[in-house]
Amino acid sequence: MDPQQIAEATRLLVAARHSGERLAELPARCRPSTVGEAHAIQDAVAAQLGESVGAFKAAAPPGDEPWRGLIYLRTIRPSPARVPVAEVPDCGVEAEVAFRFRHDLPARAAPYERGEVAAAVDACAAIELITSRFSDQAARSTLEKLADCVSNGGFVHAEPITDWQQLDLARIHVSLLANGEVQLDQRGGHPTGDPLGTAVALANMLRSSTGIRAGQFVTCGSYTGMRFLKPGDTCTARFEGLGSAEATFVR
Repeated sequence: MDPQQIAEATRLLVAARHSGERLAELPARCRPSTVGEAHAIQDAVAAQLGESVGAFKAAAPPGDEPWRGLIYLRTIRPSPARVPVAEVPDCGVEAEVAFRFRHDLPARAAPYERGEVAAAVDACAAIELITSRFSDQAARSTLEKLADCVSNGGFVHAEPITDWQQLDLARIHVSLLANGEVQLDQRGGHPTGDPLGTAVALANMLRSSTGIRAGQFVTCGSYTGMRFLKPGDTCTARFEGLGSAEATFVR
């Protein structure tokens, strides 16, 4: 994509965020065809909106290119959180394990090793809030959704803990509740079984550009799949050893 194409996609996504009106699609002429192009659109949207980045959602699919989505600082809330439906009209939720960086992981030439990243982070239970700028997100291509920060609408986190490395994150006990009623109760469920590996992938994605700043979070993939609630509902995500995150959708 050339700068004009990135600018057109950015304009459309910024307008959708301002107005609340959904896009049917990104036109073919400004639709990303690579992960890098989708990231460039994300970055341009954040810059045009004047948003600071407080967290990332990230994925490192086996055998495929890792990717990241921006989570704006103003949409990050400690649990328990009251989340305006106007901000997250789809009322989508995913229960996730997240990490908060205790110190900077700056840009550098050498790759970050797993042990370095593990030593730099605290862990917590989290809820990623899901809403899309597209009218039918399921019909959009993976890269279109990536340009829209993979439908991120915010992030709610429990208090991060330092003593997490003894936990088996691949088989951690997780429960998802809606209005106090259990919707899911299981062990494990992370797409790769290795959320820390996703944090390592993020550090290495960003080491050639911005790096990671102390206080930023990364949320590392849903253990529960995507669920959709309603205005007035309360979601609770519980991870054994990592606490609970709670979000209530309010008018």
